[in-house]
Amino acid sequence: MRIIMWIILLTITLAIFASKAHSRVTMLADNCVACHGENGQSLGPAIPNLGGMSQTYLLGAMLAYKYEDSNKLIAAIKSDSDFKDVKPLIRNSTVMARIAKGYTDSEIKVLANYFSGQKLFIAQQDVSLSLASDGRKLHEKYCASCHKNNGESSNVDAGVLVGQWKSYFLRTMSDYLDGSREMPRAMEVLVNDMIAASGVESLKQLANYYASATP
Repeated sequence: MRIIMWIILLTITLAIFASKAHSRVTMLADNCVACHGENGQSLGPAIPNLGGMSQTYLLGAMLAYKYEDSNKLIAAIKSDSDFKDVKPLIRNSTVMARIAKGYTDSEIKVLANYFSGQKLFIAQQDVSLSLASDGRKLHEKYCASCHKNNGESSNVDAGVLVGQWKSYFLRTMSDYLDGSREMPRAMEVLVNDMIAASGVESLKQLANYYASATP
């Protein structure tokens, strides 16, 4: 009888802990919903979809926003083994920097784990099929080595491109080019080569290609 009672008590205790953990995740994720949508499915063209992004990519983004100084960012990454795959690449954003500073590093881990586990969202938007066709060729030549499966999946620290809003993609690329957001060295070489060969119009072609994906 005592064994049965202990089993019941243990089951109840584990259920309570699981419920509290779920509530914590939900509470943290709910703070992101207003802008990034349910499950990271953004409804606004200036805001990225988060669902399906790699955990390392999301960690890198949030840590970069939280620690705006490169030395502080590097120190934060080195201080935690969970960040060993994160590259210290600076991002500038008034809104996200303010928001990210409100989270502990442990809470950032929870958010990255949550959104990386959500389904990829394909935003429905108008596209130019001719630009998308040209964009496909550019993707295969310059982007496919990191952004695999036509941009649907990525290397650990590269973002998912398929389904992202065109406006967000173009603004992000503009930030890369003007230095507001730091590019990985390999990406910098490829982007510069692409623009030198095909012009800035190549960015619109890529944006239409990634936006042309179907759910």
